[in-house]
Amino acid sequence: MRKNIKLTAGIAATAALALGLTACGTSSDPSSAKDSAGAADKPLVVAASPTPHADILNFVKDNLAEKAGLKLEVKEFTDYVLPNTATQSGQVDANFFQHKPYLDDFNKKNKTTIVPVVNVHLEPLGLYSKSLKSVKDIKAGQTIAVPNDTTNEGRSLHLLAENGLITLKDGVGTDAKLSDITDKKGLEFKELEAATVPRALNDVDAAVINGNYAIEAKLSPAKDALVLEKAEGNPYANFLAVKAGNEKDARVQKLAKLLNSPEVKKYIEDTYKGSVIPAFGAAK
Repeated sequence: MRKNIKLTAGIAATAALALGLTACGTSSDPSSAKDSAGAADKPLVVAASPTPHADILNFVKDNLAEKAGLKLEVKEFTDYVLPNTATQSGQVDANFFQHKPYLDDFNKKNKTTIVPVVNVHLEPLGLYSKSLKSVKDIKAGQTIAVPNDTTNEGRSLHLLAENGLITLKDGVGTDAKLSDITDKKGLEFKELEAATVPRALNDVDAAVINGNYAIEAKLSPAKDALVLEKAEGNPYANFLAVKAGNEKDARVQKLAKLLNSPEVKKYIEDTYKGSVIPAFGAAK
């Protein structure tokens, strides 16, 4: 029986307090040194989005970790902020939920020092609709919901532009925003927190949804998306991440190796059937 601990926004205050206390500590603190020395015997606590991240971690926990001498604990988070603040504060040892453009933006805005360790998979972003059967059915006057965080909104707008639904300014990067649209082609946009976009499908004509949230909403990106991101050359691989300085933790290295194992590759392919794609290798 596997043990998952669901964490919600109610722990935000705890995470913030822990962050403040951690910032006051130093490497010369005797208690810190003691904790570091005994770290190898402690469970590695990893924060993760429920699907597919926690599912993949639980596969490792249930099938691979014990043989590798790794004690693994998975804590599920349902937002895109607390996993990083909890990792920065030391409340958890690592996290697995994000891609590099999102992490770069988060570190810059929050002055955190989270770093990637190893890439694991890609969740292609897709455009979905309850009422439309094809991207060609999207017309002027209709409304499209998009994630409101900087990187995923930019990613969404590029997906729409690549499929002829909007036109963006020349040279705009991954942080594209609504003001960078030069031709909306009569479309309206509704910005929502990424996790809530699937629930808005009945209220809009179409919505751009992150792969993990699409799966949680019982959508199949490979089958249900009107259009889907291409995997080749995609910079949005999701990875295991830690606070800077903890990359060489033996427990982290064990987990990184297991997450890039043939067994995990087979699990991802068999379980998600193209909706989640293995994307192994060193994260940069």
